[in-house]
Amino acid sequence: MSAARKFDTNRLARIDRLIKERYLDSGLLPHAQVLVARDGAVAHFSSQGPARASDTLGGGKPIDEGSLFRIASMTKPVTSIAFMQLLELGLVALDTPVHAVLPEFKGLEVYAGGGGGVRFMTRPCERPMQMVDLLRHTSGLTYGFQNRSNIDLAMREGKFENWHGNLDLDQFVAALGKLPLEFSPGAAWNYSVSTDVLGAVVQRLSGKTLDRYFADHIFAPLGMVDTFFAVPENKIDRLTDCYTFIPGKGRVMYDRGAESAWSRMPRQLSGGGGLVSTALDYHRFCLMLLNGGNYEGSRIIGRKTLELMTMNHLPGGATIASMSKSLFSEEAYDGVGFGLGFAVNLCPARSMLPGSVGEFNWGGMFSTYFFVDPVERVTMVFMTQLSPSSTYAVRRELKTLIYAALD
Repeated sequence: MSAARKFDTNRLARIDRLIKERYLDSGLLPHAQVLVARDGAVAHFSSQGPARASDTLGGGKPIDEGSLFRIASMTKPVTSIAFMQLLELGLVALDTPVHAVLPEFKGLEVYAGGGGGVRFMTRPCERPMQMVDLLRHTSGLTYGFQNRSNIDLAMREGKFENWHGNLDLDQFVAALGKLPLEFSPGAAWNYSVSTDVLGAVVQRLSGKTLDRYFADHIFAPLGMVDTFFAVPENKIDRLTDCYTFIPGKGRVMYDRGAESAWSRMPRQLSGGGGLVSTALDYHRFCLMLLNGGNYEGSRIIGRKTLELMTMNHLPGGATIASMSKSLFSEEAYDGVGFGLGFAVNLCPARSMLPGSVGEFNWGGMFSTYFFVDPVERVTMVFMTQLSPSSTYAVRRELKTLIYAALD
């Protein structure tokens, strides 16, 4: 493809109209920011809506390129890249049993009954959990918020995912090791704390805390100066308000930027969902992915390693839809597989969205989203702050408008 191929700017302008008329004027979303690039060149970067609720009075400050957003599960690809860097050093392999690095997971078994105040009954796993299972969410682990089993009930009761007030990352792993798995590793797909466990693997193998490892090996080389687990005091004024959708009430405040939980370092560093970032910072991360692991001369990950990460790793070439046990996921469409940290487009016709075979993506609980299309050389970063991300179809609509603007 010639680098001269661009977008129809008139068609890209439809993005801003859609967001304003459908989501902002109606109050469905608090604000929205969209960054679209092709071959690394930014073709569209728009910001609409107030950064904080108090800013709506008297025409206050809108979001801008410096605004900070909680990116939630868009943390997962960062953690996955970190793990694969350690794999490239020969410290671990995809088929390494997880218990070889995290002995707390030795002897894990599968749920066979009980729970909810009754002792769990279990059966042996068909095989041990491997590192590849953590990367592709076939580990048998779950999330407490899934609300679908006695195992996630035990996680909620134990406050496993309370980042500030309960367990540190090592204690989190130890607590998980005392629960049964929902299924034998590799037998199904379930959106889970797998990537949080992967973060613990990164800590054990590297000898560094997860925040330090990210800063040294990913953020500094990429120039991602605004991405962190805790917003520094001198940047807290840039952190946007965050909301949640409650049926019957609509959009309600979840976390105020001025007094945010993200203003202090968490006790448990979540490789699955803990980061705050900006659209421009995550754009740098996307460009590294688009360019085969290289960004402006900094080699973050090997080209062939990244190729491996963006292949479908679900057993037998399955899709998420055919293997999923999950009640929630950032990607639920048919025709989509899962690689080592990313959803992978296998068949645009089955997903019923325009796109390219090989396009990869992921989103976050607060409705943030990114995709990288190596065929069309297109990247997109979308930022807003409303959970759950399944509330509205804005991410699907943006994808349609972006592909409609290609020449």
